[in-house]
Amino acid sequence: MKEKIQRSVVIKNKRASFDYELLDLYTAGIVLVGTEIKSLRGGKASLVDAYCYFHNGELWLKNANIAEYFYGSYNNHNARRDRKLLLNRKELRKLQDYAQTPGITIIPTRLFINDRGLAKVDIAPARGKKLYDKRASIREREDRRQMDRAMKR
Repeated sequence: MKEKIQRSVVIKNKRASFDYELLDLYTAGIVLVGTEIKSLRGGKASLVDAYCYFHNGELWLKNANIAEYFYGSYNNHNARRDRKLLLNRKELRKLQDYAQTPGITIIPTRLFINDRGLAKVDIAPARGKKLYDKRASIREREDRRQMDRAMKR
């Protein structure tokens, strides 16, 4: 039996957990075209300014940057096009309730390829942090770092 060598591709939105308080976590499929999945497998993507919005009862990912495929010709994709997210109806209803709450937005936290080779996105409804919350996060991170250093000695 032929074994596949699976190379893990994970693109993280590192600013998400720093700028936002994540309330819940959902894993959604993403609709991509051929050159997008090839570029994604090469690790050429970014979720920096991306967010999700509802349009006609469907969830869409906006401003996610999947770079154009280097070997793509005239049928290459637009790098920042809106991409449809795939969730079941119950999850969509919960997320729509979150989205209608003032002060809450839906942001992607991680873009990855699962073990079956499908592109997935982890999304989370989030509430923006205040400046003092961010300082508390930095302080906690520094304290953890110092404790780890003390344990290694």
